[in-house]
Amino acid sequence: MGIMTREDAPVRTTPHLLIESRGPWAGASCGAFVRDASTLAGSGHPVQLVLVQDAVTAAVRGTAEDSAEVRALVEAGGEVWVDDFSLAQRGLAADRLIPEARVVGMPEVSARVLAPGVRVVWH
Repeated sequence: MGIMTREDAPVRTTPHLLIESRGPWAGASCGAFVRDASTLAGSGHPVQLVLVQDAVTAAVRGTAEDSAEVRALVEAGGEVWVDDFSLAQRGLAADRLIPEARVVGMPEVSARVLAPGVRVVWH
């Protein structure tokens, strides 16, 4: 058995579920939260960013395409999940979302929240 160098050591990744409830116009903290998700994804961690309530507007085409934070998250390998109920409450159809967005229901989000080892952060 040889000596493992730091480069040979397996990288331990932790799945993260980040839930954003505020819209893009709500202030700089929303963009910072999405940048945190991008950093985690870029470091090799599985990341799902769940957009609920007013945050669903961040995945609307035109809005999201202009958002460097959402674009960086997708490019880093993160997933963008959009709450179906929040979309319906705002009269938004799924076909208005960026192609990378995935519409999900609360049963799927709840299952992910309860999955072993997943770190959940709600903003």
